[in-house]
Amino acid sequence: QVQLVESGGGLVQPGGSLRLSCAVSGSRISISSMGWFRQAPGKQRESVATISNGGLATTYVDSVKGRFTISRDNAKNTVYLQMNGLKPEDTAVYYCNRRTNNWSWGQGTQVTVSS
Repeated sequence: QVQLVESGGGLVQPGGSLRLSCAVSGSRISISSMGWFRQAPGKQRESVATISNGGLATTYVDSVKGRFTISRDNAKNTVYLQMNGLKPEDTAVYYCNRRTNNWSWGQGTQVTVSS
């Protein structure tokens, strides 16, 4: 059974930074494109960033381009999301998963951007 454990969230002021981590157990991520997703209160979950299995190709939703960076360490079976220039509209619970054909979702990590 695959388990996804997200961490690194917290409360940060606008303009601040956070680095999220997602540790995966039960399956090797090296064969999968991975992604970070987020769900704000009252909204549907959306894809924020994706990364190919080798890490060479990345995509971002327009609202985070230039501020967020997705990366991965296949040896550690971990995916990261570096978030800079955070805005209040980035407030959400952040999840990682395969880009498609999702595994069961983890608990996510709460990111709150507020002054």
